[in-house]
Amino acid sequence: MNQSEIAKAFERIADLLEIDGGDRFRINSYRRISRTIKDSTEDLDALSKANKLTTLPGVGKGTAERIQQFIETGTSDVLQELEAKLPPGLPALLEIPGMGPKKVAQVHDTLDVKSVDELKVVIESGALAKLPGLGAASVKKIAEGIAFLESSGGRTPLGIAWPMAEALVEKVRRLTGVRRVEIAGSVRRGKDTIGDIDILCEADDGEAIIKQFVSFSDVKRVLASGATKGSVTVERGNGKELQVDLRVVPTESFGAALQYFTGSKEHNVGLREIAAKKKLRLNEYGLYKGEQSIAGLREEDIYQALDVSFVPPELREDRGEFDREANFEALVTLADIRSDLHMHTVASDGKNTIDEMAEAAKALGYEYIAICDHSKSSTIANGLSIERMQAHIKAIREANDCIDDITILVGSECDILPDGEMDYPAEILAQCDWVVASIHSAMGSGGKKLSATERTIAAMENPYVCVIGHPTGRLINRRKPMDMDMATVVEAAKRTGTMLEINAAWQRLDLKDGHVRQAIAGGVMLSINTDAHHTQGFEQMRYGIVTAHRGGAKKHDIANCLPLEKLQQRVAQKRQRTTG
Repeated sequence: MNQSEIAKAFERIADLLEIDGGDRFRINSYRRISRTIKDSTEDLDALSKANKLTTLPGVGKGTAERIQQFIETGTSDVLQELEAKLPPGLPALLEIPGMGPKKVAQVHDTLDVKSVDELKVVIESGALAKLPGLGAASVKKIAEGIAFLESSGGRTPLGIAWPMAEALVEKVRRLTGVRRVEIAGSVRRGKDTIGDIDILCEADDGEAIIKQFVSFSDVKRVLASGATKGSVTVERGNGKELQVDLRVVPTESFGAALQYFTGSKEHNVGLREIAAKKKLRLNEYGLYKGEQSIAGLREEDIYQALDVSFVPPELREDRGEFDREANFEALVTLADIRSDLHMHTVASDGKNTIDEMAEAAKALGYEYIAICDHSKSSTIANGLSIERMQAHIKAIREANDCIDDITILVGSECDILPDGEMDYPAEILAQCDWVVASIHSAMGSGGKKLSATERTIAAMENPYVCVIGHPTGRLINRRKPMDMDMATVVEAAKRTGTMLEINAAWQRLDLKDGHVRQAIAGGVMLSINTDAHHTQGFEQMRYGIVTAHRGGAKKHDIANCLPLEKLQQRVAQKRQRTTG
């Protein structure tokens, strides 16, 4: 467990104690410990190893033992005992806006409510509104809170949240008095899924801005409206809602606020620790020496004043970004991308022709592309039989001869079969300039069949396979990744000269950021591709770029940043190495 998780665990103990009617002094003690851990700039793990947890304010021997238990096991006897003592569905009521521990205890003790479903029943019957301190307005708020929880379950994919955030930023930007607006939070960090949207704006009359914000036509619910912060929910699709928070900050604090609310929490703790060692104080208002503000106007000034390299937002995850040897120069950018090496046409399951995809890519300034329609076993995707593939190869070559200023490569997204063989024979693959090998079926194969790892490695041994497409097969919030030994896959990719794909389709983002880091550390080249099935699909390249950033990928790590001749040399080298 990390520090923030341990703090939350102590807060949960306090909540469950209060529901259970525990001693007020003990409850408050757990809440104080939670705040101490949350606000501490000390490394709990280091304190634990040095047997110095009791040096934290308010932490005695008993509390230190419980912190130690959380560090070692991820839980504690106290928390487990409370969870076992209370009805299993009761703590879930704490997640409902408007339902604190006191109200949860009240509805349990007086109405025998033990779950969210039972709470709905007493709301509908009118029994809840008859309890002391609970009138019609409070019950309505609780009912709305239940509706929100049910409609907003799960995190929102980046590909849904980012465009929504951009649209809201444009609306805020048009409000009178707004000077600057920026996206913050996990959207700015480019996480593959988002809890909520954070937006910052610079203005003088915060209350007026917030009043207009909570009145936007796309707002479903208003959760809070104040002088400097507004919280609302908006429709995210399929009847689900997404929370959006807008904060209005003054000019002199905008940079500090942008740094703080971009996060992550772990990164911010690390930055505060650096500040504390320099006898400085850092918060969302600025960096202070005593009462004097020494930075806050610009985000970059915070890092400069602390004598650390400016960390790009996507890398603020407490993954070594404060190391002196960390280098953020030359991270790959959208402008570096020369091509897209995985796309589909009407020949299989795409929506546009070869010519239409090529013209759209040329309009983006791409120098070359690879048309990679599905192979014969992908019947659900109208995969091409050998005869159709032969005709398709000819059609791609003809298109390349007719369309100027872009090179169209013959490609294939060829299935890796359950036995590790490729879906097309060598004589077909040899005619391709670029082969994407992907697993599309039997993803859970085991027993007598090859595992996903074994299938992938078998494909990489094929001399004609250039890159492994969407290597783990995940679909965000829909399908778990295959059980793969990524270290073994990376080693095999390096040995065989095979590339790994960062599939930029927002439903996939596969490889994910951690695997990108792993591949780069293993000396494996990556290829960022959209897997576009229509011309608009090229727009998803930015999701691949932000994922590459989160993995620390630089321009030289990405195959489609290479000039065509260099890429062709790499392909030829693999064919020679594995066939020679």
